[in-house]
Amino acid sequence: MELAHSLLLNEEAYNQLGDVQKAEFIFDWLRYLEKLLLATSRSDVREKQKTLVEQLLSLLNSSPGPPTRKLLAKNLAILYSIGDTFSIYETIDKCNELIRSKDDSPSYLPTKLAAVVCLGSLYKKLGRILGNTFTDTVGNILKAMKSAESQGRYEIMLSLQNILSGLGAAATPCHRDVYKAARSCLTDRSMAVRCAAAKCLLELQNEAVFMWSTDLDSVATLCFKSFEGSNYDVRISVSKLLGTVLAKAIISKHPGAAASRQSVRRVSLEEVLELLGTGFLRGSSGFLRASGDMLKGTSSVSRDVRVGVTQAYVVFVSTLGGAWLEKNFAAFLSHTLSLVSQSHPKATQTQIDAVCSRRCVSFILRATVGSLLGEKAQIAAAKDICQAIWKLKKVMDAVTSDGNLETRLGSADVAASQHLLVCALQELGNLIHSLGTTAAPLLQDSSAGVLDNVISVTLHPSISVRLAAAWCLHCIAVALPSYLTPLLDRCLERLTVLKSSPEAVTGFSFAVAALLGAVKHCPLGIPHGKGKIIMTLAEDLLCSAAQNSRLSAQRTQAGWLLIAGLMTLGPAFVNHHLARVLLLWKCVFPVSPKDLGTEKSRGDSFTWQVTLEGRAGALCAIKSFVSHCGDLLTEEVIQHLLPPLPCAVDLLTLLSSILKTYGSPLKTPSVVYRQRLYELLILLPPETYEGYLCAVLRELAADLTAPDIQVAASTFLLPRLCHQDDLLILSPLLQDTDHRFIEEQLLLGNGIACGSLEYDPYSIYEKDVEGDSVPKPLPPTLSVISSAVKLFGVVCAHVGEAQRLLILEQLLDSIKHTKGARQQVVQLHVVSSVSSFLKYVAGSKGHLGPEEMRRPVLALVMGALESPSPLLRCAAAEAWARLAQVVDDGAFTAVLAQVSFDKLKSARDAVTRTGHSLALGSLHRYLGGISSSQHLNSCVGILYTLSQDSTSPDVQTWALHSLSLVIDSAGPLYYTHAEPTLSLIIMLLLNVPPTHAEVHQSLGRCLNALITTLGPELQGNSTSVSTLRTSCLLGCAVMQDNPDCLVQAQAISCLQQLHMFAPRHVNLSSLVSCLCVNLCSPYLLLRRAVLACLRQLVQREAAEVSEHAVTLAKVSREELTPDANIREVGLEGALLTLLDKETDGRLCHDIKETLNHMLTSMAVDKLSFWLKLCKDVLAASADFTTVTCVDTMQEEEGDKGDDASVLTIRNDGRPHPFTNPRWATRVFAAECVCRIINQCENAHSAHFDIALAQEMKKRDSRNDFLVLHLADLIRMAFMAATDHSDQLRLSGLETLLVVIRRFATIPEPEFPGHVILEQYQANVGAALRPAFTSETPPDVTAKACQVCSAWIASGVVSDLNDLRRVHQLLVASLTKIQVGKEALSHLYNESASTMEILAVLKAWAEVYIIAVERHKNHKQPLKTTCSEESVGNGSISSDGLLDLVHADLGTLSRLWLAALQDFALLTLPSEFASQLPVEGGAFYTAETSESAKSHYYNSWAFILHATALWLTSTGFVVADPDEGAPNLSRPVTPTSMCQGSSSGAPVKSPEDVYTERFHLILGISVEFLCSLRSDATMESITACLHALQALLDVPWPRSKIGSDQDLGIELLNVLHRVILTRESPSIQLASLEVVRQIICAAQEHVKEKRRSAEVDDGAAEKETLPEFGEGKDTGGLVPGKSLVFATLELCVCILVRQLPELNPKLTGSPGVKATKPQMLSEDGSRLVSAALVILSELPAVCSPEGSISILPTILYLTIGVLRETAVKLPGGQLSSTVAASLQALKGILSSPMARAEKSHTAWTDLLRSALTTVLDCWDPAGTHQELDEVSLLTAITVFTLSTSPEVTTIPCLQKRCIEKFKATLEIKDPMVQIKTYQLLLSIFQYPNPAVSYPYIYSLVSSIVEKLQEIDKRKPEDTTELQIFQEGIKVLEALVAIAEEQHRSQLVACLLPILISFLLDENALGSATSIMRNLHDFALQNLMQIGPQYSSVFKSVMASSPALKARLEAAIKGNQESVKLKIPTSKHTKNSGKNSSIQLKTNFL
Repeated sequence: MELAHSLLLNEEAYNQLGDVQKAEFIFDWLRYLEKLLLATSRSDVREKQKTLVEQLLSLLNSSPGPPTRKLLAKNLAILYSIGDTFSIYETIDKCNELIRSKDDSPSYLPTKLAAVVCLGSLYKKLGRILGNTFTDTVGNILKAMKSAESQGRYEIMLSLQNILSGLGAAATPCHRDVYKAARSCLTDRSMAVRCAAAKCLLELQNEAVFMWSTDLDSVATLCFKSFEGSNYDVRISVSKLLGTVLAKAIISKHPGAAASRQSVRRVSLEEVLELLGTGFLRGSSGFLRASGDMLKGTSSVSRDVRVGVTQAYVVFVSTLGGAWLEKNFAAFLSHTLSLVSQSHPKATQTQIDAVCSRRCVSFILRATVGSLLGEKAQIAAAKDICQAIWKLKKVMDAVTSDGNLETRLGSADVAASQHLLVCALQELGNLIHSLGTTAAPLLQDSSAGVLDNVISVTLHPSISVRLAAAWCLHCIAVALPSYLTPLLDRCLERLTVLKSSPEAVTGFSFAVAALLGAVKHCPLGIPHGKGKIIMTLAEDLLCSAAQNSRLSAQRTQAGWLLIAGLMTLGPAFVNHHLARVLLLWKCVFPVSPKDLGTEKSRGDSFTWQVTLEGRAGALCAIKSFVSHCGDLLTEEVIQHLLPPLPCAVDLLTLLSSILKTYGSPLKTPSVVYRQRLYELLILLPPETYEGYLCAVLRELAADLTAPDIQVAASTFLLPRLCHQDDLLILSPLLQDTDHRFIEEQLLLGNGIACGSLEYDPYSIYEKDVEGDSVPKPLPPTLSVISSAVKLFGVVCAHVGEAQRLLILEQLLDSIKHTKGARQQVVQLHVVSSVSSFLKYVAGSKGHLGPEEMRRPVLALVMGALESPSPLLRCAAAEAWARLAQVVDDGAFTAVLAQVSFDKLKSARDAVTRTGHSLALGSLHRYLGGISSSQHLNSCVGILYTLSQDSTSPDVQTWALHSLSLVIDSAGPLYYTHAEPTLSLIIMLLLNVPPTHAEVHQSLGRCLNALITTLGPELQGNSTSVSTLRTSCLLGCAVMQDNPDCLVQAQAISCLQQLHMFAPRHVNLSSLVSCLCVNLCSPYLLLRRAVLACLRQLVQREAAEVSEHAVTLAKVSREELTPDANIREVGLEGALLTLLDKETDGRLCHDIKETLNHMLTSMAVDKLSFWLKLCKDVLAASADFTTVTCVDTMQEEEGDKGDDASVLTIRNDGRPHPFTNPRWATRVFAAECVCRIINQCENAHSAHFDIALAQEMKKRDSRNDFLVLHLADLIRMAFMAATDHSDQLRLSGLETLLVVIRRFATIPEPEFPGHVILEQYQANVGAALRPAFTSETPPDVTAKACQVCSAWIASGVVSDLNDLRRVHQLLVASLTKIQVGKEALSHLYNESASTMEILAVLKAWAEVYIIAVERHKNHKQPLKTTCSEESVGNGSISSDGLLDLVHADLGTLSRLWLAALQDFALLTLPSEFASQLPVEGGAFYTAETSESAKSHYYNSWAFILHATALWLTSTGFVVADPDEGAPNLSRPVTPTSMCQGSSSGAPVKSPEDVYTERFHLILGISVEFLCSLRSDATMESITACLHALQALLDVPWPRSKIGSDQDLGIELLNVLHRVILTRESPSIQLASLEVVRQIICAAQEHVKEKRRSAEVDDGAAEKETLPEFGEGKDTGGLVPGKSLVFATLELCVCILVRQLPELNPKLTGSPGVKATKPQMLSEDGSRLVSAALVILSELPAVCSPEGSISILPTILYLTIGVLRETAVKLPGGQLSSTVAASLQALKGILSSPMARAEKSHTAWTDLLRSALTTVLDCWDPAGTHQELDEVSLLTAITVFTLSTSPEVTTIPCLQKRCIEKFKATLEIKDPMVQIKTYQLLLSIFQYPNPAVSYPYIYSLVSSIVEKLQEIDKRKPEDTTELQIFQEGIKVLEALVAIAEEQHRSQLVACLLPILISFLLDENALGSATSIMRNLHDFALQNLMQIGPQYSSVFKSVMASSPALKARLEAAIKGNQESVKLKIPTSKHTKNSGKNSSIQLKTNFL
């Protein structure tokens, strides 16, 4: 293929190829040429132009295929437009000549067509340059058309379209001729030609004025004709033409009409609508002819015309646009509704017609009002619709109230208005449903009176109107949940009052059922008591049904309908009423067959009608119960359900005889009864009705073979029995389209009604399958068949084998015995039920049974495989494969395949060939590669042959589809066939005419399957792979150019696959441009493909995709659809716009996913762009709220003025990028804002640091940071939080919450001490205030509480007066909830008020927790603060917040305790359910306990923490003033702390009260922590642990825990478990803190017992004191019973997890193993330190014996940590873990147990061993010198100083210790030396000479030597200076300690060293600062020593005059500056001392 990439065609290479390759080669060259020409310079092109033109023209004669000719033409045009145009006339003549040629042979056809295409392309590109040649050309083409066949006509039409588009107005002379030609083509028998003609006329109407003026009528009539017998594509094209022309007629201002001769008449809107209406009502039969038929009353408009006209209406309005519709809505509405009014009886002649026409009208309204108008306009439209309903209602009222004789005539009027009302009500419902809570103003507007109107229509005489009104109420309730309960109440009340009016009973029962169906869409639910009211009313209706025969049918139906609706509320509601329902169910059927017999003999027609109605209703109610309350279906309940079933089945068998007796009035009720019974049986497990399976089966067989339906309506039965993918090869109507709603009626065929609500009122409460549209149940005659088919599958699989065989034979016979149309119907039903049976058996992994069973099934399926109905063939192919699957026998499968092979070889008719080719594909699909490869080879061979059968496109389509299935299922086995298959696909793609789109679609599926099979292989570089890859890309390119949208969709998904497997080889820019062009295609499947592909692309390369889209938008202006405004708002903006318009759920999901991926990868880099997008979407709706925004902004005048104006300046002429986005889109935008903030969190820190951000922005203006957009974030959150839509308010509050949490701590650089959020106080307050109004739903208020507490807790506002605004909101809510669960709103379920109460309590808890924390933090640093004022401010704000809470603390604490008690009750396991209080808890009711649980789970943790803090603050000692009362809590909460205390039980002592509270908190915590659910949040766990900490902060609870050892152990085990299961360091630290407190409690307890024992026994009997503490006298610790053991386990767990080397099992030996010491992370260090603190506390909890048993472990761990983490740090510091381990060591060594007589000796031994271990850490071999010497020396020092002398004074140990010091003094590192001196100093000063003297003797001499060495060398830097100073300090200390007789020698050593550092005055001036410091230091020390030891001093001075002289000189020189120097020298001295002081306090 590379050879094809040149400017001129490489003829050598070309001629060497075979035919197929030639075509590929040419196509590839032309593709390359197109790109090359655009990139080559003009001069180069002109050079080669002549040759190129020749080459291209010569290709014309080589019969090019359709894609090739298109490209060829395009290239010619580009060539001439770039190069010279001299030879263009020759080229045009040449083409004309080819067209004129008389050669009619098929082989010459491609050349002719290519010439036609070339002409079109040349004129399109070069247009007016070509002067007058066009008249001849057009004439010639039109002449050719007369003899052309369909392909020719198709290409000619498209070519004419191109010529017209190129010439524009210049083509006027031939407009009329073209118009004439196109008219004839518009009714052509080929659909493709009709489409092409429509496109041509669409182009023509741009210039041809006559089309939308004088000839308007005839254009319309022509279009109506064109709709007859049309397919979907034709309807789309022609409706576009008709709609556009009519819209043009209205808007065009005719230019120069006055000047021209003929005056063009303006067409009014009425005339245009009248024209469309004619088409809708009379079809294409014109005006005159219709009259004759109308008189006869026969003609009915064919459905396809009606559907086509419906689409034209939509195009017409869409073309005129939303603004136009808004202005003219009233006129448009009245016209649309009139289409189904009585003035046009044609449209509503029969029920079937009426349903179809209503659907069309609904579609027109939905597609225009629903998608073109913004929310405000929609509200206005809804008011108009209400007006219309009101007018119709007045007419109806006049008729029904008129009591005179004319009422007979009136009933016609009633019937007349019914269809208008149904359409109006449905649209009103849909409108309000889509508006959601933004429709609130509409319903509050009393002038519109929406609710009154709808409710009053519920009494309309027509059942369809009553149902529509009920549905409308359902929509209102779903949209505005706050109206649900009031509406329900109102309907129930009307139903009770008007019980004696038949209309009211049915109407209001429909309404109640519809409202009950709405409950599942409203998360806040309805009050629980409503269930009882409804149940009582239903019982009442059923019982009173018999009293009045006029009402009995209606009441029976209403009663069961209410019960069935009630079942949808789920188990919680139904549980209480189940017994009554089961009783009614039992009573509705006779008890025994005998009673049924008597019934049969006694009844009459009417009673049977009522009876059947009642029983059908009961069946329906039970069905509803089974499907909605699965949890209640226990064995027991099933036993209660069963008894009536046998009777129900018996009645089924009697129905036919009853029908014979009473005739037609019972026909419908009996069908309905059958259907209900079948539906119920489908849901029940077959075992439950085992006994009467055969009876049911016989009835089913009868129903299926003797149907009432005369037409075979396969589309309602078969699609679900075919495989989804196979439906693609049938009519495109079976696929999803935007027009599915109206196109459905064409599927069913003319004699059959489409679904509508009145066919099954019971479906009104069911959850609808298709989103929000009205349920559309089919007529009973159809739905009974579809239920029978489904049930047949189940029953047939469960009967005995003999029975099964019998039935199958019987069904086979029934087909043979019928004839004609009737036979088709029976065959359809029988095959469907057998398919259903096979599907069921295959699904349940069953078997068919013995071999004789196969024959009848095979015969049935085989017959259907050759049926003329394609759907039936499709289902049969599926059944064929299922049969093989069920039999599961290789030989049988082979037989089946062979049958198909033979048939395909012999049969010539298309039907057999299509059926059997699909059967082969299906076999492969279900049985993999059918085991053997020869099957695969023969299968592929046959399908190849069939797919090349160009005589029958159908056969090609089916064969190729089947081939795609084979490729898919064969997988890797198919590799050998890949190349031939690919070349076959390419050859067909290049040659099949574009008019056969379905073949191309199948080719696309093949290519897709092939790419999937090749998979990642496609990345390879071998020649074979690259050839395959090039072919795949070539195939995609051909399909992309195909005019059919579905083929383009296939191309896109193929490219998507290729991009997944071989991304480098897919040209991203061309793919993205293709996607952008089709973003707003009218074809749903194409849009879906585009978005699926985009979604995949942006996951990998979002930025590139976005750039390509914008570049493309800038370059090509005409290609992009105007809807997607990519140029201004980028691809992201275009997607948002699309999201706003789109209604298809799957597509919306893909758009959101795509945007999310783009946001994740690009939001940080394109921050401003994304924020502006979101802001535009959110602000576009601000016209509702502008006013409120400005008001709140005025609160802080001054600098905020300009901000406010942002919202008001909306009309500045620049169109807003988003016009009126819907609320759902705005919610998505608000969610995006939160996502952007989260993305920034993981990016640069400057996003949350304003100073840094501003600085970086200055450095490079392209930098962009989130913090700079804070004002926008706040404004967006504000706009969302104050919107009309509740969902948007929730999103807005969530955004506000995120903003507060992320930005609360960022300081404001310009005002130190303040934060940046402070300036937005007013906005936050204003955003929160509306959420606390009384009519706000609880979920919004709950969210707002969360924001309030976050705002107060964030500490942004320090001034209390400013805080009060928000605080006031919380106070108000607190007052509101104090009344308890009774007083809150009755609009929603009780659990909603639980949610609100708990949200308020949680918010208060959070505020209280923060207040206490701040108070604590401020109290600690108070002592050390320097400046008074800062203390003042700080403490006020910290206490201020606490004071704010304090006022309400009394109330709060009671409510908190009540909530905790509720939570404790709710978390009890189910077996304690009987012990729970009957009336529920303080804040939940018993019935709603399940739904309330989740709300308690969300808030309990913070409430627990707050309660614990409150109890701590009272110290468990102060009782509440009201606490003495017997009832602990005020009337607030009916449940007091202990049940039954109110019944005069004895008053509890405060001690008991506190014990209960303590156990409540402890119990809740332990219950939660010991079984952490996977969804337990981090914050809950942390809050729970903090609560425990707070609890143990005060003595009383500690004494409780200390005295109850089991409790302590349990807590420790639970904490151990938390540490094991939660990795978070903060949680582990908090747990350790609690452990520490438990150990403290135990210590206190032990101390207390020892103290009291001593007091009791007196000092005399000291010896006999019992041992307290763990381990008693034996020292044994029992696991599980020992607190110390549990603690050790836990600490070991922490230590080993951080330092695995501590575990001897891991390291292999318990001894010291040389591993490198390591630094732990900060968190790790913290954890280890905390664990060590706990370990060091343990000995104090033990008895002396106990302490001996745990000491080795503790020492091992402590020294282990020291060893593993002693890392050398710069500056000689100790790492935090080492410091902690030394601190712990010191704690352990100084434990009183070491001195206690019972444990003294054991401790001494153990401590000596420990010291040895520390000494062993030094490895003499020097292999392991990473250990820090300082750490180890410090450890030795700790041992030396903290233990009793006998531990360390053993000579061997002491000697080793001294050795270590000696060695360390030799180390060169100055820091080590300094530390060594400091440690020695502390040892030398130790009071016990036995310890200190050996060190002094051994080390002093070397110290003196060192100092003298420094003396000689003179120090050079500060560290040396410090070493010297420390050394001198050691010597001075020695002088102080020494005995009198040795002192003089020491002083004599010291003085010369000091004096040698003194400088005289001359030297002092020039000395370095270090020397000067030394001088000062020495002088000062001398001044001190001199007076202290004067005698020695004098004698030394006397003996050495030189020293004396030096000293005197220095003193003199210093005299002047001494005053100044002393402070500084003091300072230096301090700094030296400081470090040693610090060390002391740390561990020595």
